[in-house]
Amino acid sequence: MDFVGQSTIAILVAAFVGFVIGGIWYGVLGNVWMKAASIDPADMVDENGNKKMPVIPMVLAALANLVLAITLSGLMGHMVVDVRHGLITAAFIALGFILPTLLVNYSFQGRPLSLTLIDAGHWLLVLLVMGAIIGFIGVETQ
Repeated sequence: MDFVGQSTIAILVAAFVGFVIGGIWYGVLGNVWMKAASIDPADMVDENGNKKMPVIPMVLAALANLVLAITLSGLMGHMVVDVRHGLITAAFIALGFILPTLLVNYSFQGRPLSLTLIDAGHWLLVLLVMGAIIGFIGVETQ
């Protein structure tokens, strides 16, 4: 399953690590994020007081990480593939596409800047780690 020299192993590792980073990021910043996103913590537990598992958002998050890893790998396949270029490419994507998009959407929704910074910071970190992983593992040669 190679496209433009993409390494399936690099993509899968990057997607998995990106998903794990999201869990840690929002685990640490969960209360601040819920406040900024206007989510009532009481809505996150069932009638027995157990935490609800957001299955659909978790599946979507896993798929989003896979799409990001594939896309980043595809972009990197057209240039020098090493950790440095992976970090640079990831930073350009996060700061040039994701941050401005979140900033515009959240500002029109009247969301606080803290939500933008938390969510954009998450994606910046995820993409930087993905870029480093893909750059480190490299691409498969044809």
